Order: sequence, then C-alpha cells, then structure tokens
Amino acid sequence: MDEELLRSAARRIATAASVTTYEDLGVQQAPHSTLVSYLNKLLWILTGNFGRPGTMFLHSAFAALAGGSGKSGRGRRTPVTGAKIISGLVPCNSIAEEILTDHPDRFRAMWIESANPAHSLADSRAFAEALDALDLVVVVDVALTETARRADYVLPAASQFEKWEATFFNTEFPHNAFQLRPPVLDPLPGTLPEPEIYARLLRRLGAADEGLLATLTKAAHTSRAAFGQAFFAAVGEDPKLFGLAPHLLYETLGTALPEGRRATAPVWGLAQLCAMTYPDAVRRAGFTDGDALFDAIVATPSGVTFTVDDWDDVWTYVRRPDRRFTVEIPELIEKLRELGDPESPGSSLTSAAYPLVLSAGERRSFTANTIYRDPTWRRRDAQGALRVSPADAGRLGLSTGSAARLHTERGSAHVVVEVTDMMREGHISLPNGLGVDHPDHGTVGVAPNDLTSLHHRDWLAGTPWHKHVPARLEALGPVQTLA
Repeated sequence: MDEELLRSAARRIATAASVTTYEDLGVQQAPHSTLVSYLNKLLWILTGNFGRPGTMFLHSAFAALAGGSGKSGRGRRTPVTGAKIISGLVPCNSIAEEILTDHPDRFRAMWIESANPAHSLADSRAFAEALDALDLVVVVDVALTETARRADYVLPAASQFEKWEATFFNTEFPHNAFQLRPPVLDPLPGTLPEPEIYARLLRRLGAADEGLLATLTKAAHTSRAAFGQAFFAAVGEDPKLFGLAPHLLYETLGTALPEGRRATAPVWGLAQLCAMTYPDAVRRAGFTDGDALFDAIVATPSGVTFTVDDWDDVWTYVRRPDRRFTVEIPELIEKLRELGDPESPGSSLTSAAYPLVLSAGERRSFTANTIYRDPTWRRRDAQGALRVSPADAGRLGLSTGSAARLHTERGSAHVVVEVTDMMREGHISLPNGLGVDHPDHGTVGVAPNDLTSLHHRDWLAGTPWHKHVPARLEALGPVQTLA
C-alpha cells in the first residue's frame, strides 16, 4: 500500500472531531492478529475517541458470551501444547494437538453442542483424526453433521423454530435489547430442547441434591419472592451451585411457570444478574428488579429494551476501579517493536511455491456459515466460485467460469473461477459454509478447511489465519457457465 495513503489516513484520524472503528475477521484471522486488535484499540483510546457522541463506547450485556475475566483464570494453559486459555476458551487450532499425542494429560473426550468442528475448524483431516482418537464423543445438534457422524452418541435437539430460543449478541447503545423467541412449530419426534436433554442427564448423574430441589420447588410454588430468597440463600451458602444454576432453575422454578414456559426458567437467573450488575440502567429501561425484567421478556416475543444509558454512563462500563484503560501490554509492545527489525519474520507466509494469499471463508450474499446445510436456497454462486483478480487471471490464463486446481500446504481442490476487480492482485477468495455433505444433495462447493493449516495461527491467542492461507492456482480446462 502506498505510504502516503497511510499517512493521510493517520492525519484524518488525528484531526477528526470524532472517530469510530470496526474490526472483523479480515484482520482478526491474519498475521499479527492480536497485535492488530491491540493497535486498533490504542487508535481510538489514545486519540480521545471514547465516551462522547460519534466515538467508541462500552455497553451492557444481558449474558456473558465467554468465560469470566477475573484474576483466577489468568495464566491457565492447555496441558499438552501450553496454549493460553483466554476467557475460559481453548484455542481451536490447539485442540487436535491436545488429542493426537501420548501425553498423559491429553484430552480424552469432547462434548460438542451446536458446532461442527470437523468442518468448521482448520485442517478438517487432522480434526477428524482427532475425533476418532478420543475415548468418547457426544454431539448435541439439529443435523447429522460431519462431526456427528464420528460421535459415539448423538443427542438430537429441536430446531430454533421448535423451542424457546435467544441470541446473546446484545451490543446496542444507548438502548440495549434482548429477545426471547417462543416456539412456533411442534418439535420433530425423537428430538428434545437442550434444557430437557441436560436435565435428564443431570438427574441420572444425581448432580443436584434432592433436598435442595424439593426446598426450591416448594418456594417456587409459594411465590416468586419466596423462591428468589431461597435460591440466592442456597447459592450464597454454596457458590459452586452457580455452575448448576440453569439446571436448578429448570427443575424448580420451571415447574411453577405457566405451561410451555419451563425452558424459560434459566432466563430468570440471567435477568436477576443483569438487574444486579446494571441496576441504574435497568431501572431507566422501566424495570424495578430482575423479576419485572424477566416477566417482560417472556411476555414480549418481539423483544424488550433491558438497559438505557447515555454518554455520561459509558465510563461506568470500564472495569478498572479508576475508570481508565490498561494500555501497556508488554508482550504486544515487544511484538510491535519487532515489526521494524529486518531479522524478524515477515507478515506474509507466501513463497515461490505458494505465491497467492487465499481468504478461506469469505462471507457472501448467499453463504450462511453452516446454519443452512441444504444448498438449494442459494440463488447465486451456487458452487462457490474462487474469486480472482483480473491481473492474476490474465497471468494464469483464466476467465470467469474457468476450471482450475487450487493448492495449499494441506490439500488441493477443484474450483470454478470468477474474475472480479473486488480482489487485489495476489489475493484469491473462497466463500464460507460450502463443502458440507448433505444427505439429499451430496457435497457442493469447496470446504475451506480442507485447505487450511493448524499451524498458521497467532502466537499469543492461537487465532487461525484463515484470511491468509498461502496458495497457488493452475488452470485446468474450458470455461463453464456460472449460475
């Protein structure tokens, strides 16, 4: 990129009245991904673009998307590779390596819910081998996925249209909203909603004390106030019960809710925590406490605003007691300095053997990860063409519709080419979500993770570099007609 473009952008950011930034998978799944995320945040923190109209902000959350960030979890690492466990999450590119070893502490079992790692994680071949090496694999899903076919047990779940369902990407400001959607169809025979699946398992395990369940159930049928008092007294006396809270609520409070609403009981617990965490913001949204918030959520399938904030409230979401940001992270500052060292590794993994950069999993108008496995819903780009720049197409003798063979360090695939000026020279792209094995339609398109590597990952967080896969392309045959 031309240096003057970078300098011009820097000057505009430095002098602008307000700046916001948006970061997504392009930089998050490429070399220096964690460093880039850090520098992106420094960009708006150090230029004063936080906490006023037109700038960045922090917001409430109805429920945490990942593990806690408390000090107790810091320093944890996986037993085999020593990968950092950040927010309770094991880096996905380390999982296969934690299994395919004779290490005494290797991973022995996996419980997989609503995920298809045999297709969606890097190096599908290695992950399939890892699944086969485990002592036990249990899958909870709505489809017999590539992962489910390798499982010892498959527990079929009801679909999102057949059960109470919610999304926890609640990131709005100043009005943040949450929607709990009721079922609109009867579940298929033999399927169960997840709360019932787990309840049946936990009952057989005897995970909850029967006396406690009886006490909480009696309180729930007495009054909501009596239940709240009994529940928080129990978890206050034994904090380990927080880990069982969704099950306890389903088994006790759930029995006192109107027919068909038992599965909403765990949301009562989330509503209580939300009201305790953001009491002023919840009151500004019109709710006196967690009970009022829960009742509104269940009664309003179109969704409710659960917190209301203003710009004056943004700094209250900064977790440090002094309401400041921690900007000095020595590990990342050291990596930043290394960028100017001619002896340090370069940003690109390309070579003479693999001169192109493949984006393995571009989001397009008619891809949807693996949410929809039936390929017939896609109206355009049904085969998932490989997008190539005009310059590269001319050099390789390719045209739109040309057949080609795509090679990476981990595999190769037959592709159909689409020449487009959306691609920069040296860059090619495949869509995400294709290459799934559908029972009625077979396999359509290329599965990107047949081409990706476990070892192309961030040094700190282990993030896969799906947007920077070294590749080469060779022409194969005549032009085809693209749908």
